[in-house]
Parts: sequence; C-alpha cells; structure tokens
Amino acid sequence: MSARQLVLRQRAELLRALCCGGSSEGLESVLDLLLSWGMLFWEDYQNVRVPGRTPCANTRVLLDLVYTKGDETCRLLLAAFKQVLPEAQRAGLSFGNCQTADIENTRDDTKELHGTAIQTLQTDRPGLVRRLRDRIEGALEVLLHTGSFTPSDCDEVHLPLYTPSQQARRLLDQVRSKGEPAAKVLLQYFQQTEDHPSPSIQEAPPKECLSYQKKLRSTVSAQSHFLSTYGGTSSLSLEDIYTEVQLELAQGGSEAQPQTGALGLEDVVGLVGTLNQEADTVLVSGEAGSGKSTLLQRLHLLWARGAALHDFFLLFPFSCRRLSSEQRELSLRELLFLHCCWPDGDQDRIFQFILDHPHLILFTFDGLDELMQSFSDSEQRHCCPTQCAPVPTLLFNLLQGSLMKGVRKVVTSRPEAVGPTLKRYLRKELLLKGFSPGGIDCFVRKHHRDPTVATRVLESLRSNTALLGLCHIPVFCWIVSKCYKELLGCGEGEASPQTITDVYLMILQHFFQRRASQRNTMGIGWVQEHQDTALHLGQLAMEGLGASCYVFTGTELQKCAVTEEDICMGFLIRSKDLSSSTNCKHYEFLHITMQCFFAALYIVLNNNLDRSTIPKLFQLQDRQPQPGFHRMCLGHCLIQQEGALKEANTAAETPNLQITATFVSGLLSQRHRSLLLLSCPGPTLDRKSKQVVTCLSKGMQKHFKSIPRPVEGEKKSMHAMPGFVWLIKCIHEMQDSRIARDTMAKLEVEHLKLTYCNIGPVECTALAYVLQHLRNPVGLQLDYNYVGDVGVEQLLPCLHVCHSVYLRHNNISDEGIRKLIEKGIQCERFQKIALFNNKLTDACTECFAHLLKMKQNFLSLRLGNNNITAAGAGQLAEGLRFNRSLQFLGLWGNKIGDKGAEAIANALKDSQTLVWLRLTKNCITRTGVECLILALESNTSVKAVWLRGNELSPEEVEEMTQREPRLTF
Repeated sequence: MSARQLVLRQRAELLRALCCGGSSEGLESVLDLLLSWGMLFWEDYQNVRVPGRTPCANTRVLLDLVYTKGDETCRLLLAAFKQVLPEAQRAGLSFGNCQTADIENTRDDTKELHGTAIQTLQTDRPGLVRRLRDRIEGALEVLLHTGSFTPSDCDEVHLPLYTPSQQARRLLDQVRSKGEPAAKVLLQYFQQTEDHPSPSIQEAPPKECLSYQKKLRSTVSAQSHFLSTYGGTSSLSLEDIYTEVQLELAQGGSEAQPQTGALGLEDVVGLVGTLNQEADTVLVSGEAGSGKSTLLQRLHLLWARGAALHDFFLLFPFSCRRLSSEQRELSLRELLFLHCCWPDGDQDRIFQFILDHPHLILFTFDGLDELMQSFSDSEQRHCCPTQCAPVPTLLFNLLQGSLMKGVRKVVTSRPEAVGPTLKRYLRKELLLKGFSPGGIDCFVRKHHRDPTVATRVLESLRSNTALLGLCHIPVFCWIVSKCYKELLGCGEGEASPQTITDVYLMILQHFFQRRASQRNTMGIGWVQEHQDTALHLGQLAMEGLGASCYVFTGTELQKCAVTEEDICMGFLIRSKDLSSSTNCKHYEFLHITMQCFFAALYIVLNNNLDRSTIPKLFQLQDRQPQPGFHRMCLGHCLIQQEGALKEANTAAETPNLQITATFVSGLLSQRHRSLLLLSCPGPTLDRKSKQVVTCLSKGMQKHFKSIPRPVEGEKKSMHAMPGFVWLIKCIHEMQDSRIARDTMAKLEVEHLKLTYCNIGPVECTALAYVLQHLRNPVGLQLDYNYVGDVGVEQLLPCLHVCHSVYLRHNNISDEGIRKLIEKGIQCERFQKIALFNNKLTDACTECFAHLLKMKQNFLSLRLGNNNITAAGAGQLAEGLRFNRSLQFLGLWGNKIGDKGAEAIANALKDSQTLVWLRLTKNCITRTGVECLILALESNTSVKAVWLRGNELSPEEVEEMTQREPRLTF
C-alpha cells in the first residue's frame, strides 16, 4: 500500500494519536520535521498553524495538505509521526517503509540546497527548538541589544500561554520575519554559547569511573523497570504503563507572572523556572497519589538507558522511607555506596571523581515528607564528605548546600511537608497536577490492551463526572482501571462510585474477591467474611501512622496478628529497598493512601476502640506545626493496647491523618451502613457517625468564627485555609445533603476566597456538593489552582449561588468554558467571571458573545493573558453590541491587533454601560487607537481605556493622551 493510501486510510487514527492529549506539541513537532526536510513551504506552515484554531483542526488541514502533495510527502509525514509519537500512541498504526537512512538523505539534500541564515534556521529547526528551550532569555537579550527585536517582539515570544518549546518556535518565527540580519545574530549567539559551554568533563573519566557508571546504570535500570508504586499487584512494566502527568512551575504571588505552560521531564533539572541560581535543590511537590515516585522512577530509567539527563554522568537515587530506617551515622561516601550502588573498583578514585565534578552528579530523594525528622535552622552544619553524621543531618546539609555544593538534587514531597526553612534553599519548585483528560484516556488504554474493554471503562468514566474527576489523581485512576469488572458491573443495581471512599471500597472488594474466587464466591457480607484481615491490617496501619512508620518488620506484623493469609491478600508488599539490604523481610502497604484507608477501617470496625479516638483524629488540624517539616504531635497516639489508648509522643503527619479522617467520614456515611452492619453493631456505627458530624460542625464553626468583620464599604469575605477544604471533602464523603445544608446555613459571607489551595477536580466536586446549599449568593474565587475543564464541570451544581466566579490560572480550555457558559446563562445571579491566564482561544469567544446577548444583567468579563486574536475580538464585539449591562471588559495580554481594536471600537459606539476597557499588550498600533478615539467621541459612559504595552512610539502616546484623556498608556 502506498504512503498516500496509508494516510487516507488511517486519517482518523492519525488525528486521534496526535491530538489525544489536547496539546499542540505533537503537531508542532511534526511541522518542525516537515519544514526541516523541505516537505513544507513557509506558506504551508502558516496555513496549517493558525492561532486560535484547535490542534485537531490544524491537524486536519495538515493531513489534507500533505495528501495533495503526493506519495513522497505522505511517506515523510508518516516518518515524522513515527518519530514524534510515544510508543503507546503508535500502537495499531502502520508507517509503511519509511527508513531513517532515507530521511537523513533527504535532510542532507535539503542542507546542500540552502545556504542563507534563514534557510539554516528552517533546516535545523527541530534541533534549534531543543537548544533554545533553556536559552530563551539569552537569545532575546542579544536580539534586543542588536536592534533585531523590539520590546513588543519579546512580549510576543513571552506570551504566558506558550510552553518553553512553543516560545522557542515563536522566537524562530519572529526571527524569520525580521530577515537575514536577525537570523545571523541568532546563529552567532548559538555559536558563542556553544564555544563557551557550561563546565563539563575536560578529559575522559578514569576507567574505574566508567565501569562504575555502567554498573550504576544497570542497577538503576533494574530498580526502575517495573512500576514500584504498585509493585506486587502485578508486573507492570514502567515503559508500558507510564503516562505523562501535568507538571507546572509553582506560582508566585503576582497576577502578572507569565504562565510557562506544561513542562516535560527534562524541565525538572533544566533552566526553565529557575528562581535561585545559587541553589542546587529542585522540589517536585504533589498530593498523595499524584505520581511523584513514578515520575522520579521514569527519570531514573531514562538516565539509565542514556535517553535523557545527558549532562549528568552519575545519578544516585534515594528513598527517604528507607533513609528513615537508617540508624547508623554515615559519611557521604557510605551513603552513596551503601544505599545506591557498591563499586567494584577503586572506591577512593571514584569518590574523588564525584567530589571533583559535582556538576556532573544528580541526587534524587523520593518522599521527603516520609523522613522522620524535622528540619530547622538550628540543624547541625556538616561540610565534610568523609565525616560521619546522622542521615537527617547529611540530608539537610546536602539540600541546603553546605555539603556537596554544585550537585543537583531533585526532591519529591507533599506540598504541606516542606516549610520555609528548606524553601529558602530551593532552586525552583514544580507542582505535579495529576493526569490531564487526555492522560486519563492514555493511561486506561495502556492498562487495558483490549481496546473494547478500555473503551467501555472510558465511557463509564465519562458518564460519571465525579469519578472522572477522581481519576485525575493517578493512584485513583489505577484503582479504577484495576477494578474495571466491578466498575462495569455497577449497572446491575449498584450505585456507581462517587467518592474516594467508594473507590477504595471497590479495590478492597476486588482484592478480597480475587482470593475468594479461588475457594468460593463472596456474599453480600463480604466485609464481615474478611473482618479479621481488615482488623489485623488496620491495626498495623494505625500504629504505623501513629509512629510515622511506613515499613514494617515481621515482628511488627506478628504483634498485630497479621497472618500469611492476610499478606497474600495483596495489600502488603515486600519492601524492595529494605528487604534486599537486610536479612529479614520488610513490608509496606501498596500505597500510603491504602495504609490510611485500613487505619480508617480499624477505627470504624473496632468495637473496643476508645471513644475519644475520632474526636482526637479531627482535632489534629488545630495543633501548631513544628518548624520545617509540617508534622504534628498526635498527643495520644491512636494505638489500641489492652483496651485503652496508650500515651505516645511520636510525631505523625497531619496530611496522612487527614486522609484517614476523610475515609472515616466516608465509611460512616449512611450509604455504607448496610455493608458494615454485619461487622459492627448499629448503635456503635450511629455513635461514631454522630461523632464525625459533631467534629465537622465544630471544625467549620471555628473557620466561620475566624472571619473578620468587613471594612466599611467592602464585602464580608472569608479567605479559606486548606483545613477548610479538608472539612468540605469530609462532608462530601458522607454524602448527606442535610449535613451540607446545616453547615452552609451558618456561613454568611459575600466572598469566598480559595486561592492557592491546591483545588483540583476532586476538590471541585466536594465544594459544589456543599456550596450549592448556601442561602445567599457568593463570589467564589479559585484563582491559582488546577481546576481544569473537568473541575469546571464539577463546579456547575453550585453556579446558581455564585454571583461571581474567579478562575485565573487554572488550565481551563475552550471546552470547559463552553460548559460553564451553557450553565451560566441559566443562572440569574451569575454576573461576573475572571479567566486570566488560562488556555482560551477564539473558539470560546462565540460562547461569550452568546452570554452577552442573553444575559442583560452581566457586569464583568475578564479574559486577560489568553490567546484571543482579532477574530475572537470580533465575536466579543458582536455580543457587546447587543448587551445593555456590561461594565468591565478585560482583554489584557492577548493578540487582537488593530482589526480587533476596530471591532471593539465599533461596538463601543452603541454601548451605554461599559465603564472600563483594558486592551494592554495587544499588538495595537496607531491605526487601532484612532478607531478607539473615534468611538469615544460618541461614548460618554467609558471612563478609562488601558492601552499600555502596545506598538506606539512615545510621541504617539503623548499626542493621543492629549486628544483623549481617557486613554491610559
């Protein structure tokens, strides 16, 4: 079959493979290759990559164009797809007989034909994009200094919507538009920076070091080959199952901070987002189950295979869970060789090489929040790499730079666990935001090789948006994929999972069912049938949480009566880190959230538990944290011993105990009463359930009482803390609308602020469930979270009680906005929305135009820092022309240009309500401003039009300010 026929036959599959994640990166990488091979003219490229058009639409145009160009172009298109697509997305596609050698010959022929600097930029485009990613600022500085670029050109490259790769492409496009002189400046910049590269090995490493590198690579590869997080459930190859998670830079406090966009694995140690050049430590933070360990494991595997992190000669991976069990004092040398890889050759020479070349070494520390040590400024300073010290002392001095300055360190932790003491020493902080909608699709399809099963699972998820929201957290997505039979069987008279507790009960049933199927089937009292196992594992989990212990010896298992049959259920797995280095077996729960779930089961099912256990569990949020790591003293450790609670002074992590309390709330909901009634007397369940309700009510009251009185002239506002969000999630787990209604009856505010609270789709589901019962309308501010499109959909049930919604910097696309506006038009109270710094294009402006036409009480629309062009501005102008209420319109930091400004100006002539218009940084020249001045001559309602950062000379600014004082430049 010819390449042309293959493209036509596989058109739908090629489109889906390139666009499944919703990102344009795949398409742009294909375009880079086709440009460099000479298969596309520059005009072709511009016709395909139209700003504001969706990636799918652009891909369709590319497929049409390539098909018309003939078989050879189609053959190279397939080659480009094969090179760009990850292995999993290539499954089922046929790429014909495209050969690497043929492609290289084409590339060489193209290079011979092109000799100008501009042509060089095109033929070398894929490599230049990679090299520019970490050099954007330096390149712009040179281009600005030489007069090749204006400040406006730099702003165009810096648009917050762009990822680092997209910024590199926009820079190359801008340079091409400036002509040959600018192209030469950029190529000279590359030559100069590569003539003076960063420090590296000046001569070949000693043979002992090369041998050690080979052994270390082999060791790390073996450790990383299988998915360690869920090891023991089955042999999941990391290569087969790994799915990219959303990775973003931690945001600062300024609204004007540009959005860098989605980042890749290489950006973890790259220059992007660096805040402190003198620091060496990179923090990757994320909630439990967000994929931190798996991301590090992927990095390890890529380094071991030589596929990434080429700047690092040696990589040393550490598990903080294992380091917590290290009681000996060690030197740095012993730490490296004992905990990572023992050298076969000259240890002295290898260690000296490490000391002499710190910039070639990478340390990774997984799970800093699991280290049983609080860090503070009073920590002992330790600078000598050969002197022994306690492991926590070594670790703190490594991270803050007293020890092995220059070595790059990557640390994973939960957000709450790293306090200001350590944050001062961070080079940068990255946030793991879980799966994107495309990531969920990709993970499920990888987990189920049968496409029919995968499709059914995904259809089930899409029909249950609450469960879909949960699946943004990788560990939940794994559970749902693992329990697909139970999930697909929910139609047979069973309720589909709605809460986190539902999901974990599903995995509990799945594991019990797996064992029961070997003997007989389980009945409706399956919890009772396995109550002993649940209590044994629950006690182990509870005692572990009380002591911040996550790895257990055989002795500790015996103490809790854990039997071999209990172990065989699959909830406990062998700890590879410790069992391989000691003579005795060590065990850990499949995941920390699983340990929390079993601890909650123990609290609920244990009839002899002290009555103060549940109140003490919920009171933890009121205790003050120690400096450094965010740990709490449990006070009375929740350990059952001879019928009474034993006093303990061990430190326990608040996040894990909050997860446990969340599960306790869910298990004690009325919807699970019949399941647990055979295992626990009804009066006992009722008493414990009432305790939870009382604790939630008291906790909420403390938040409500902390609301300050409003300043005269301002609205009464509540700035919620993370503890408030946790209580909301607990109420949602109980699935009792009466509790939610009673709680919200006591909240009397006009504005609820939840910025920087790690609000994702899961939290949005809980918020909507509770906030829909508010008695009075409220302004809901969710800026700087990761709500996303699925989170927006989860918020819709409470939109009718929101007069304002603020969703700045929340990774929301046109699809999420379409659903929000569709609902918002039906909500009489809904009057304001702010969507600064999201991923909006012209495709959503038709929805906003419809909103403005339909809602004649809508007051404020703020769409700054998105990707709206003249076409989008035209749509908004059409809506504005028919609106009789809008007072504020913000379009700061888009690209509407003169045509867009003209469209808005024409609409202003008919507007009698608009007071404030912001068109800052919109590529507007004198032509566009003249249109606005003309419109303002007949409009007396507008008080201010902001036009800062546009393409105007100082003389033009002065002249126009005098002509129309309402213009602000």
